[in-house]
Amino acid sequence: MKLVWHPPFCGVGRVRILAWTCECRATFYELCQAGGQAFIRSTLQREPDNEIKETHRWPLRQACDVWAALLSGEAR
Repeated sequence: MKLVWHPPFCGVGRVRILAWTCECRATFYELCQAGGQAFIRSTLQREPDNEIKETHRWPLRQACDVWAALLSGEAR
């Protein structure tokens, strides 16, 4: 499965981080929930600024399925 990454959506007030990968890697991921929907955030750590991208928003159950696919290597 190929994920489509977009610039961060600025219209959300609070974002709850539900799960994350280790920040020790150059790119790490977070499963996020905001406004009744969930998405995955990708952060590429580099100087001087990190590059942050986010996926489409899904219902939480579907986002958890995509999260599992990302962690298992079935999605990227």
